[in-house]
Amino acid sequence: MPQARDVNERIGELGVVPMIAIDDAAAALPLADALIAGGLPIAEITFRTAAAAEVIAALRAERPDLLVGAGTILTVENLRRASDCGAQFGVSPGLNPAVVAEARKIAFAFAPGVMTPTDVEAAMMMGLSVLKFFPAEAVGGAKTLKSLAAPYAHTVLKFIPTGGINQNNAGDYLAMDCVLAVGGSWIAGRDAIAAGDWETIERNARAARKLSK
Repeated sequence: MPQARDVNERIGELGVVPMIAIDDAAAALPLADALIAGGLPIAEITFRTAAAAEVIAALRAERPDLLVGAGTILTVENLRRASDCGAQFGVSPGLNPAVVAEARKIAFAFAPGVMTPTDVEAAMMMGLSVLKFFPAEAVGGAKTLKSLAAPYAHTVLKFIPTGGINQNNAGDYLAMDCVLAVGGSWIAGRDAIAAGDWETIERNARAARKLSK
C-alpha cells in the first residue's frame, strides 16, 4: 500500500474527489473508464451501499491507475474492511478517535470530518494533517472554511471540503491555500451510474478536472 503522504499528494494533484454511491458492482469498471477518460482517475466509493467493498476490490484489481478510496467509514470494522479490499484512502463524516487510531496503526491515509476549531485541534493532537470539512455548504461554505482555517495557516493542515459542493462553487474552495481538494457527488451521480450514462460522467469529470488546473 502506498504511503499516506504519497496518496494525499496525488489527491492534491487531482484536486477533485468524486464521491460515489454505487449499487451494482457490474457498473464499477465502466464507471472507472469514464472517470479516467475525463482526466480524473480517482473515486471515493462510499460505504452506503452493499456493493461498496466488491466495487473497491474490482477497481483495484482491474484499474490500477485509478486512485480508489472508501467513504462513510464510521467504524473500525469499516476501516479494516476498506483496507482489506484494497482502498488506498478513507474518509469519514466525523472524528472518531478509535477509527483514527486504527488508521494510523496500519498507515492508512484517512481524513475524518471536522466542523469546528475543537474538532480541528483534536485531530491535530491525533497526528492528522488532512481533514474533511463537512458539511461545507450547510455551515457557511468557503467563507466559513476560510475563517476556520485561518488560525492554523502556519501549520501543515489541509482540508477536503465536502457537502453541497458542485461545479459552480467548487472553484471558491479550490482557490484557497488551505484546501487540498474538494469532494462531491455531482460528477458521478447515483442516477447516472444506474442509467449507464457514462458520457455524462466523463463530461462532468473533464469539467471538474479543469477547475483544479
